[in-house]
Amino acid sequence: DLPFFQQHSKLLFEFCLVKGRQRYACIERLRQQQKHPELFAAVSDDVVDWQKLSDNWQQRFWLGDRDTLPAPLTDSMWQRIVADPLHCHKHDKRHLHCPFHLARAEIEHTDVLVVNHALLLADLASGNSVLPSPDETLYIIDEAHHLPDIARDYFAAQAQLTHNSVWLEKAGKLVQQLIAVLPATVMKELLRFDDSCNELNSLLKPIERCVTEFTPRWFSEKTEYRFSDAALPKLFQQQAEQLSQVSQKALLQLDKIQQQLQENSSEQQLSVRQSLPMLQELSYLRQKIEQQQTLWQLYAVEQQKSVHQARWVALQTPGQHIIGHACPLGVAGKLEQLLFSDAFAVILCSATLTALNSFQYIRYDLGLTQFEGVKTLQVTSPFAYAEKGQIIIPKMNTEPTEKAYTDELAALLPQYLPDNEGSLVLFASYWQMQQVAEMLRKKGFSLLVQGEASRQALLQLHAENCKHGKRSILFGTQSFSEGLDLPGKLLTNLVITKLPFAVPTSPLEEALAEAISRKGGNAFVQLTIPATAKKLVQACGRLLRQEQDEGRIIILDRRLVTKSYGPAMLNALPPFRRNIEY
Repeated sequence: DLPFFQQHSKLLFEFCLVKGRQRYACIERLRQQQKHPELFAAVSDDVVDWQKLSDNWQQRFWLGDRDTLPAPLTDSMWQRIVADPLHCHKHDKRHLHCPFHLARAEIEHTDVLVVNHALLLADLASGNSVLPSPDETLYIIDEAHHLPDIARDYFAAQAQLTHNSVWLEKAGKLVQQLIAVLPATVMKELLRFDDSCNELNSLLKPIERCVTEFTPRWFSEKTEYRFSDAALPKLFQQQAEQLSQVSQKALLQLDKIQQQLQENSSEQQLSVRQSLPMLQELSYLRQKIEQQQTLWQLYAVEQQKSVHQARWVALQTPGQHIIGHACPLGVAGKLEQLLFSDAFAVILCSATLTALNSFQYIRYDLGLTQFEGVKTLQVTSPFAYAEKGQIIIPKMNTEPTEKAYTDELAALLPQYLPDNEGSLVLFASYWQMQQVAEMLRKKGFSLLVQGEASRQALLQLHAENCKHGKRSILFGTQSFSEGLDLPGKLLTNLVITKLPFAVPTSPLEEALAEAISRKGGNAFVQLTIPATAKKLVQACGRLLRQEQDEGRIIILDRRLVTKSYGPAMLNALPPFRRNIEY
């Protein structure tokens, strides 16, 4: 959109796409792949022409990032050349012209930076290592209805609670290797790091015994167990603070060791053959220790009466590892501290920022209720809804909560699947979609059902059918109700089988509902209804994608008429003509 806007606004500005480090290759590492293939070879290797890739970079046929690769690389192959901070740092002159550092230099003279939500949060949390400082920045955050969930994910933590001695014992062996090659000046740091790893091991072993003891009770029915009110086992509470501190100490020691190893490598006191495997081992250890540090730091936070974390454990197969998890319930404080309190200005926009025609839910989630001067604007759509489409709510005998609903749905659907049109039928559950598909196929209907082929393949078949004037029916679940673009004849008939209510099943959702109930609130009213209203608006948004589009929406859920929350949900939908058969 930016080139179009630039052209028609006549404004002069430079813009660029800012990507995370993991999207860029390190050209020096690519050269090492060519020079020392024996250091990287594995039995399961794909065949990669590293020389050709290097030539493409030299000739600028390839821009040095994963998105412009001439041929895709598997994750394992990409990790061999990725510009991670351990190997690719600009203080080493060999890396000055690596794509990542060239891209970061470009930011200095660019007016408009395009970033994703995750990179924005990572940069804010790291103290603006890449992006300009908030007080010099105007933020325009699109799809902002996702921001609370993305922030929760970013500030969450997870680490393994079992099998930690395996990698911690490797740390001891690595220390011995480093002692043999690094100067005596770093000897004390190496020994301190070794002590920290031993201390971590001695603290984590009782945790593993505790976890093993509780495993039969925690995982008798499910592979996840949530700690009600975030109350951890006593041993976890007793050792959390110490585990957090020891992990933090180990990370600081690791920093100094890595720095020394990098210096020796860049000054060619150590060969690549010597330094590279050790740098990779240190990188692996850093990742493991960071995970422990962030988890135990969250576990060490004392829970107040107003519970502010979800805490749970999960059984990971294969390997039978037990993973500890922690996630903040609210992110308002973090977003205020990192973004809202310092930013020059923030504009949040999305087609679904409101729920039930109100901004109050998103304002609460983002912590904006306490800020003065927050302005909201609900912009009217350019679509002539009343002329271009209608919402039909047929009379039904059953409610979606009844067993007979699936049979009635299968009996009623055929009359709402017209010939020679593109239809999309949205289901709230995968199981029900498959049941109805089986019943309709017995009646001779040809269906394109989610999961039976890739999404891209289904959409290609659908487009081909519509192009030749055939009836084409897509069956999909919730993922087809957001981000699916079917303009013109590709969709003129949208069927929503039932309201997309989500039962709180994830530990985070359960904890959010529990926290509301603890405060005397109603989780169904405060969480479920607004979330469902948003999803319904998103689903209805599939119909009109261009101003000339037209069609109809059939909603086969009588709760919009019979339940107290129904009118509010209906009023939140676009102003199509209404045909309610009650």
